[in-house]
Amino acid sequence: MSDTSYTPPKVWTWEQESGGRFASINRPISGATHDKELPAGKHPFQLYSLATPNGVKVTVMFEELLAKGHEGAEYDAWLINIGEGDQFGSGFVDINPNSKIPALLDRSGDTPVRVFESGSILVHLAEKFGEFLPASGPVRTEVMNWLFWQMGSAPYLGGGFGHFYAYAPEKWQYPIDRFAMETKRQLDVLDRQLAEHDFIAGKDYTIADIAIWPWYGQLVLGRLYDAAEFLDVESYKNVMRWAKAIDARPAVSRGRMVNRAFGELHTQLRERHDASDFDTRTQDKLEAGDS
Repeated sequence: MSDTSYTPPKVWTWEQESGGRFASINRPISGATHDKELPAGKHPFQLYSLATPNGVKVTVMFEELLAKGHEGAEYDAWLINIGEGDQFGSGFVDINPNSKIPALLDRSGDTPVRVFESGSILVHLAEKFGEFLPASGPVRTEVMNWLFWQMGSAPYLGGGFGHFYAYAPEKWQYPIDRFAMETKRQLDVLDRQLAEHDFIAGKDYTIADIAIWPWYGQLVLGRLYDAAEFLDVESYKNVMRWAKAIDARPAVSRGRMVNRAFGELHTQLRERHDASDFDTRTQDKLEAGDS
């Protein structure tokens, strides 16, 4: 079924007023649009992010490492407001030339190392601290299989289904049907895997779970695109069981809050510079300041 008839031009040109929630920041060129230095704190790791699913992956990883007692994983998390174009500032582009969150500067060694792409950041941290990623063998390969599955699959959920169902200027049947079908296929892939395993890659909680949960776990928990009923997420019993189990982890609850600038105020921690930032008193001050 065709919603509209469109004949592509011989040469595509950029129409800035294309509509949609993120039209004001999308553009067909890369690079910085303005000069802006990034702030820096005292900790070995400087994270520049926002609590979208890709950002949540990394803050959950940091909080899980800290929960395991890795004091060297202390980090400063700075808010990057993508709606205002912070990702196009010169300082951010120096760390991530692709202008997407999250971006990390690792200052734990003699020379600062930039790390971008959420999957790369997870592997970098897992290898540095020896956690959530087996060192070798088939079990490591299985974790990497699912990590790369997420990196390749989630754009169909977010940029495909999420965009046309929740953010496009109009709702068109064809793209919604197309990407709803693919999203449900992906949920079925996960559901079949989780029917035989406690966690995505087997019996242990790994970076595969940390990568996949912010997208598909939060989707079935009703936190993405207001689409839980539309996608009949309750039918994916194994995904739901897994999603709830991970949601109950204290480090995941903390990670979800970091760099969050939307939702109810008690769920937000716009910047994180110390574990005490999660204290109720800190949150009360934040709410009072934003009221």
